[in-house]
Amino acid sequence: MQSGYYSSAAGMVTQFNRLDVIANNLANVNTAGFKEEDVVVGDFMRIYQEARDELPNATNSKDAAQFLNRTMTKAPQIVDAYVDHTVGMMQKSDNPLDFALMKEGLFFLVETPQGVRLTRDGSFSVDDEGSLITKSGFKVLPNDYFSSKDYINVDLKDVALQADKNGQLYRNIPGSLSLTQSSKLFIVQPDNLDLLKKEGNNLYRYDSKEELKSFDESGAVKQGFVEKSNVNAVKMMTQLIETNRLVGMYQKAMQVQMDDMNNDAINKLAVAK
Repeated sequence: MQSGYYSSAAGMVTQFNRLDVIANNLANVNTAGFKEEDVVVGDFMRIYQEARDELPNATNSKDAAQFLNRTMTKAPQIVDAYVDHTVGMMQKSDNPLDFALMKEGLFFLVETPQGVRLTRDGSFSVDDEGSLITKSGFKVLPNDYFSSKDYINVDLKDVALQADKNGQLYRNIPGSLSLTQSSKLFIVQPDNLDLLKKEGNNLYRYDSKEELKSFDESGAVKQGFVEKSNVNAVKMMTQLIETNRLVGMYQKAMQVQMDDMNNDAINKLAVAK
């Protein structure tokens, strides 16, 4: 069996998967609140060997011999994937319905047909019912949502809508310049960011909903600003070029294995006979 061919094929598939991640990052470079994704490339046998061969073991030795010539299990493959949750650049918009979160690991809570979801995209608007919604039409939730089941209502006739650093909203009393306290944005800080699962529309699913508590003193809300994507376009383009070159190298290795080496073997064996 030509194990080198299968190792090269596995490496090519790994780079194709990496290309998908890079392309998705580049496609969302201008998506507000988007967080860069990345993968970790390794090989299973090396990781398993390192964990298993920690001395001392039962025989007080490393059984390295059984790992020789096992190139199938040493083929490059994606062993992990993660999301970079660092805060993106803040862009001033002067839109009172735009809100940015200045700290890492904080999210707005929204209601979708699939249930409650988290998002970093604070570019909100108002629907026909006067409810505060996301660009995709999902209702933005107040901090008492689980008890009241109410939504955040905004009267577009109000002269002013202001928010403090903790997400408390204030609106003006009609006919005066005084402000009265209104709803408060539901801001959450999940205990374990690794449990977040990315969905479409720049949303995250967090299965442990009972752990979603309102972070009332976040001190991170910035009204009139939008958090841009944290994707570095230059870095992504560099990785894109690198990955394309690796695909070409693996393709060449497969061609050498199947064509050149097979032809040499057949010709030499025929001559030897």
